[in-house]
Amino acid sequence: MQRPLAGLNRRNLGRELTAGVTLLAIAIPLNIGYAQIAGLPPTAGLYALIVPTVVYALVVSSRQVVASPDAAAAALVASSIGGLAAAGSADYATLALAQAIICGILFVLLSVLKLGFLANFLSKPILVGFVGGLALDILVSQVAKMLGVKIDSGGEFVEKVVDLVTGLPTANVVSIVISVLSVAVLLGGRRLLPAVPWALIVMIVATVAVVLADLDDAGVDVLGEVPAGPPVFSWPVIDWTMWLALVPSAIALTLVTTAEGLLVSRSYGEKRGYATRPNRDLLAFGLSNIAAGASSSFAVGSSTSRTAAMDQAGSRTQLPSLVLAVGTLLLLLFGTALLADIPSPAIGAIVGVAVLPLLGIRDFAAIWRQDRFEFAVGAVCFVVTLFIGAIPGIIVAFVLALVNLAQRAASPAIDVLEAEGNPTDSLLDEAPAGSVTAPGIVVVRLAAPLFFANGAVFTDAVKRAVTGAQAHGGDSAVRHVVIDMEAVTDVDVTGAESFEALQAWLDGERIEVSFSRVRDDSRERLRQMGLLGDRRVFDTNRAAIAALGSATADG
Repeated sequence: MQRPLAGLNRRNLGRELTAGVTLLAIAIPLNIGYAQIAGLPPTAGLYALIVPTVVYALVVSSRQVVASPDAAAAALVASSIGGLAAAGSADYATLALAQAIICGILFVLLSVLKLGFLANFLSKPILVGFVGGLALDILVSQVAKMLGVKIDSGGEFVEKVVDLVTGLPTANVVSIVISVLSVAVLLGGRRLLPAVPWALIVMIVATVAVVLADLDDAGVDVLGEVPAGPPVFSWPVIDWTMWLALVPSAIALTLVTTAEGLLVSRSYGEKRGYATRPNRDLLAFGLSNIAAGASSSFAVGSSTSRTAAMDQAGSRTQLPSLVLAVGTLLLLLFGTALLADIPSPAIGAIVGVAVLPLLGIRDFAAIWRQDRFEFAVGAVCFVVTLFIGAIPGIIVAFVLALVNLAQRAASPAIDVLEAEGNPTDSLLDEAPAGSVTAPGIVVVRLAAPLFFANGAVFTDAVKRAVTGAQAHGGDSAVRHVVIDMEAVTDVDVTGAESFEALQAWLDGERIEVSFSRVRDDSRERLRQMGLLGDRRVFDTNRAAIAALGSATADG
């Protein structure tokens, strides 16, 4: 088992501690904003940086991935719980705790049962569309904050846009000035000096300006009093029907976090030359989410932006996350009075700039150039998530993934091979339509498992290959069909029935069926399905041609 804080030594201790201070400066303002997106008090975002962060850092196999609530997860929390309780109420906060605990249990199950592959159904276009829809919804709320316009942050997207537009006459000039200056500093500073924690600087300077100039009296909304003290440990007590009502949204949160978290973990592990263990990472997500639910926070996932920031800072261990936890605890114990006058327009600007990349504009443009169908998949997911909701969005995402998978599986490459080329090669090249591989012999290669989605397609392809060869005359009548099984890793019941129907047709045509290049595991499967029988099996395609060609010539 990997020891905690793997990679830490005396030589990199100073660099890791410095990176931890940088992470603290990045995380504090963002988590306050993400808690507001989720409809929770600022402390819920700060509590997520303490116990859940420590648990994750000590369990995870990745040395760099940073765990935290993110913008998309916060929006999903708000959209899923908003219909069950009023945002800001005690019941709402309790449901957020229960949701995090359900997420934690699901992560643990995925880890124990090794089911992390399920998240692979969320392809990049689906993730881009889903997260992009959530991001645009978030952005409307943050623009309202920046303008000083009051809207129902828990409402539907269209309602928010209408409230924002109709509320423009009530916009606060001072709030707009703070927002414009904040966005200019955040975007300009990131280009000039990307290593500087501009979000923290914006928050501090804006807060000082509010205090010195009494800008709250001019109509600028501020964060308000933040309760001091460490996280309060508790367990949500709700009716079992409410637990069930939270399951769909918890599944959505779990799958999105699994897809993104494991990808980020693997990519940084490969980049920096250390091994990662997906099931260990899922366990870490599970335990950290249970810890979040038990310590007055909300669902935790991976933060791609903070992980990238730590990589740029030279961090190669989880020590910065522990520094973050200690720093946040000290802030809650001794510094909450400093948070009360943070202006909401500055928070809106910080979160708004942070979620801009999540809109996926560049990703959509790249997908459009690469594959129009996949672009359509992402676009549909984006629209459904934005206008109908996050849960329908994730359901549509899975349906589209299955449709995409079925479409590809139902159209595998099925080729007739030709015998020309290097005689020492066992793999033959594709032949022109209507050809035979050798006199009286057709070798057919199926480049996929034989199952319900492509069984009929394979049968029709073999029939066309045989009848096409007969129609073209060839060198002689087709007497042998050899199925190249090297790429056939499995056969299901429906596929076996399709093959039996093909066998009956070939028997009627007085054509013998043989196999070549059968994998060891597939051989047992063929025997189990009753497809192998006494049929001949050849090690290579050329061996099949040599043996069957001699028999054809002798006949």
